[in-house]
Amino acid sequence: MTPVSGGTDVEAENEAACAAVDSLELIGSQWRLIVLYALQDGEKRFNELKRATGANARTLSRVLDDLGEAGLVSRRVEEDAPVATYYALTKKGGALCPVFDEIEAWADEWH
Repeated sequence: MTPVSGGTDVEAENEAACAAVDSLELIGSQWRLIVLYALQDGEKRFNELKRATGANARTLSRVLDDLGEAGLVSRRVEEDAPVATYYALTKKGGALCPVFDEIEAWADEWH
């Protein structure tokens, strides 16, 4: 935050804080983080994600819908018998992988 003629630029600081808060609200729920983290290794079917995250079907479905609307996760359906639905991180979602790495490093050092 840069001082501006005799004080701080409060509006610029608030805008920066708002962007961070908005981003955390987008990804910050427990289940959203768990699902995003589970998808770092690549595309997974719904039941694979269910096992990997421990989420029940209703919660997982809701979270995947939310992440899809946010542009973080893509959904692909194969119509073969049986029908299979696959989920993967989008480019936007994949950009979070280094963030997860940094959080892990921080947790390793401080927890």
